[in-house]
Amino acid sequence: MTNSVDAPDAAEYDVVVVGAGPVGENVADRARAAGLTTAVVENELIGGECSYWACMPSKALLRPVTARADARRVPGLRQAVRGPLDAAEVFAHRDSYASHWKDDGQVSWLESIGVDIHRGRGRLDGPRKVTVEAPSGERYTLTARHAVAVCTGSRAAVPDLPGVAGASPWTSREATSAGKAPDRLVVVGGGVVAVEMATAWQALGSRVTLLVRGNGLLARMEPFAGELVAEALTEAGATVRTGISVAAVERGEGGGPVTVILGGGERIEADEVLFATGRAPRTDDVGLDTVGLKPGSWLEVDESCRVKGQDWLYAVGDVNHRALMTHEGKYQARVAGAAIAARAHGEPLDTAPWGAHSATADHAAVPQVVFTDPEAASVGLTLAEAEATGRRVRAVDHDMASVSGAGLYADGYRGRARMVVDLDRETVLGVTFVGPGVAELLHSATVAVAGEVPIPRLWHAVPAYPTISEVWLRLLEAYRG
Repeated sequence: MTNSVDAPDAAEYDVVVVGAGPVGENVADRARAAGLTTAVVENELIGGECSYWACMPSKALLRPVTARADARRVPGLRQAVRGPLDAAEVFAHRDSYASHWKDDGQVSWLESIGVDIHRGRGRLDGPRKVTVEAPSGERYTLTARHAVAVCTGSRAAVPDLPGVAGASPWTSREATSAGKAPDRLVVVGGGVVAVEMATAWQALGSRVTLLVRGNGLLARMEPFAGELVAEALTEAGATVRTGISVAAVERGEGGGPVTVILGGGERIEADEVLFATGRAPRTDDVGLDTVGLKPGSWLEVDESCRVKGQDWLYAVGDVNHRALMTHEGKYQARVAGAAIAARAHGEPLDTAPWGAHSATADHAAVPQVVFTDPEAASVGLTLAEAEATGRRVRAVDHDMASVSGAGLYADGYRGRARMVVDLDRETVLGVTFVGPGVAELLHSATVAVAGEVPIPRLWHAVPAYPTISEVWLRLLEAYRG
């Protein structure tokens, strides 16, 4: 990795982006497309968390797992896939999708669109100024004529428990990049990272124990999603324990096994422990104090992703805590880029095409897929969330096993679908699918929720027969009663 720009004493740009993950890259792309001179500052790999330690490597690990599971449900094929996964080949596949942790391709793309790359740690240094500390230790300042965008993302939040610091626990980074399956793996947490990594490493040969503080998995989805995923993990050989708190962790000097001590004193020995217990903003060392903001805080923004109380500072992606998913961060980046460009050119925001200046879908129509076996996919509000808004709502459920396409997809197909409807407006507020292959159903639900498509109109969106998407027809029939 070499600096794309030699360290200057000072440089001026229209826009300076701190953080060059998918979010920062997209802000830079939109700014350049609008004719604004743009620089990005990055102290790790261009491409960020998603490319090297999250979305891409995790899905590369999980795809062989779900493909094998699907094949085992298909007559005439199941006998051919009874053996274990070829772990070495799976890891090689993962390494390829993580670009072997090299960012040459990402660098080339940014350079091709005319974005300057500054390697080093970027910190705000007062309004419209970013100080860069280069790997050599040299410091210099970039000045933004119009906007600075903080796109530094989030990091794994590991609880401050006795012994944790010395136990070198796994976080999502180690879980997605490890090259060998530990014989025994304890996973602490019940969210997306926890269940996806439990699924992957159980299939790759680890004996997985999942410790969940709450009463079930995937607490932010409909309850049946977590129930079906927990059932499948148990059938695969994992141990799922709910209502469990972890009190401490121990690991002897020189490595060796790790001991997880539970709240009641029980001790569980493992080779590795993964803490998948939430995220924290990467804002503790970006100079927020120089502009009157609190270091380490989530940054509150308006619908254009501009930090409240500032006319030049934007916070895009995880750092604003609106929706901690790569696709939503990239959506926000398109919005922020359009808003920055409009303001720089003195244009009113309401003239931006398709309402591109205003982020609304990152709280009303957020799609998410959990790539376990079975997959869990949801968009919009759960029934509990919809009821909490005070609306008159109704949930319509359907057993996906009864859909013609599901039976053809897999013998013994198990799954469930729910549609949450606003009874007064007759629009869809939320949809959840759980079952093999449901990830590709989700965009149709996202269009229905984001577009506020009336139920009577959805009747004319005819699903192809025989496909799993026929579940839409069954949900509409159940709603009509």
